[in-house]
Amino acid sequence: MSLPGFTPPPNFENVASQIEGITVFAPRPETPPQPERVEFKCPNCGAATRFDVSAGGVACEHCSYQAQTASQVIGLQAKTSEFTLEALSRFAQGWGTQRRVMHCNSCGGDISMPEGALSITCPFCASNEVNLRSDTTSSTRPGFLIPFKIQPQENASRLRAWLSKGWFHPENLTSLASTDQFVGIYLPFWTFDAQIQANWKAEVGYERQVRYYDHGSKGWRTRTEIDWVWKTGQVHLDINSLLITGTSHISHRIAEKILPFDLDQLVAYAPDYLAGWQALAYDIDLPTAWERGKAMMREKAKTSCYHSIDSPHVRNFSMNADFSNESWRYILLPIYLSTYRYEGKTFQVMVNGQNGVIAGQKPVAWWKIWTAIAAMFAPGILLGLIGLLLLIFGGIGIIPLGIALVLVFAALFFSIWLYQKALDSEAA
Repeated sequence: MSLPGFTPPPNFENVASQIEGITVFAPRPETPPQPERVEFKCPNCGAATRFDVSAGGVACEHCSYQAQTASQVIGLQAKTSEFTLEALSRFAQGWGTQRRVMHCNSCGGDISMPEGALSITCPFCASNEVNLRSDTTSSTRPGFLIPFKIQPQENASRLRAWLSKGWFHPENLTSLASTDQFVGIYLPFWTFDAQIQANWKAEVGYERQVRYYDHGSKGWRTRTEIDWVWKTGQVHLDINSLLITGTSHISHRIAEKILPFDLDQLVAYAPDYLAGWQALAYDIDLPTAWERGKAMMREKAKTSCYHSIDSPHVRNFSMNADFSNESWRYILLPIYLSTYRYEGKTFQVMVNGQNGVIAGQKPVAWWKIWTAIAAMFAPGILLGLIGLLLLIFGGIGIIPLGIALVLVFAALFFSIWLYQKALDSEAA
């Protein structure tokens, strides 16, 4: 029940009551303030503006308007977050500016695009089965990023020079080089810091020389014997800014080849940097990225433990790694991405948007590989046949046969190396 004429205080509302006939009022929940959306329109002509690499701020492509982005280089002093999932809830959501999402029906990628941008091709798989919709993402907003330093027009010559390297690629690859093929996109990364105390235990072998009498040769000889001793040790490691990719839509192998980025150039995130550029929110979440990071850290700790052992002979090795002071950052890094098709296959190329390092996949002209392998085996096989003929007709064929065997083994070694190199060129 409620008193006649009773009016609840301001900002109170009726809520469910546990007692029949009793009316209960409670304070109305506060609506969290929404971050202000920034629109990048030129104040002079009203056209869309874009973050200009050379200007270091937003600039209009239709008039001379420019505005510097108010930011300060923070570098590795950028604040890290304590390693709790609750910390994510305290971060702002979205991009802080009105954007659209291009969804690829082929690979499932969702690329954040500035308002007014037109694109009909997915930068990850080169599919044109895409559609645009309003960006309603509620993912965590990045805390820091590295702005683009490489101008988009520099990529044409860089791509052409890279495609022309390597004799075992198709001759017409250089015709694929085009500035329009590259898309500048901010990709998500996690960085992790941790201190590791690794305790190891292993049998360590120490060599000693033993003299013995060889009855066959009737003389004294020496042999090496190994004495095994159980030993323990401890290694301390400080891991700083370990980079883990935050998206599954790129080749991690290629991404590793364009590292490192100079994280001393990190700046605080501001929507201005994304004006006119594409961006991607993470789809590899914090727990998953942290598990990958811990696996890499354990390998680093294991390597350090082996380096601390004063002998190359180690067996029954075991290690226990304790992590402490774990922290993380969610950042964006600048990458130019190009995806092209060749004879029905899709290939990715990436350019580090900070320093211009390029890496990617290139198709292989396999007929060149097989011709080269046949040419390497030909001398050994031919010399072996000559040696066999000499043996059959009573000549001294053992010498050419021996040389042929050496040539065949050498050809086998270089053929395996060449074949693996060709596979790596096409591998994602």
